[in-house]
Amino acid sequence: MATTVKLKLFVDTRAEKVIFAEAGKDFIDFLVYFLSLPVGTVARLLKGKDTVGSLSNLYKSVENLSESLFQPNQTKNSLLNPRAPRSAATGVPLLLCDYDSHTRMVYSCPSHYHNITDVPNLLCPSCNKKMTGPLYYVPPSLENTGLVEGGFVKSFVSFMVTDDLEFMPISPENLFSLLNKSKVEIDELEKMDVELGVDEGLKLLKLSLECEKVLTSLYQGTVQQASHRGVDFSGARSIAAFVSPQRDFNGAASTAAIVTRPGSPCALPELYYCPA
Repeated sequence: MATTVKLKLFVDTRAEKVIFAEAGKDFIDFLVYFLSLPVGTVARLLKGKDTVGSLSNLYKSVENLSESLFQPNQTKNSLLNPRAPRSAATGVPLLLCDYDSHTRMVYSCPSHYHNITDVPNLLCPSCNKKMTGPLYYVPPSLENTGLVEGGFVKSFVSFMVTDDLEFMPISPENLFSLLNKSKVEIDELEKMDVELGVDEGLKLLKLSLECEKVLTSLYQGTVQQASHRGVDFSGARSIAAFVSPQRDFNGAASTAAIVTRPGSPCALPELYYCPA
């Protein structure tokens, strides 16, 4: 399983902020994977990281509460270490919870095998006997599902991810819409190659709960260095490269072309496209 994810940041060097990132399936799978994490898992992962709000206090309160104060069918561990659906973890890079360290068990009724539960000694609804028969849960994997690739999204699409983690397939339409919304010119962007590891993944999770300038905050030092270097127009050339050509979900192909602005002493590149 991958331990790092690569991104291409497109930075507005004047405003010192990330306008968007070019990302593949691995980063999008990682972002979507956040939605499958139980709140208890998020609180545990961010424990001691000065999270905004009261979630860490709630987690700490449960952690400090005596086990004797819980109902017989409840445990602290089930609240402090909840399990996300295992299907969510299939093929996703940078997993943030300890799937592999747990062997999940389910239990069946000795008389009614069709009744199962993941809580031992639960009373069977059919005969009122304790459900104690141990069964081993088989999690989905690439091998036993017959899938070529795991995760959530398909790999043939490249994505644009904005600073606030909104993502969409790369297309000229989406690109120009974002640039207009951001009030930035193509030739004001600089491309930067970065990597995301487990530590950055945890910071990304934390920032996603705290602010909207997630990518800028995560790579703040790198963005500032780029701003001090100044614009070298590499962003415009890179943008042209990855939107030429792109195919949207309606099957319409678009072609991007670099042209030179007439009369410009710097020959700044401009981007135009026409539907195929």
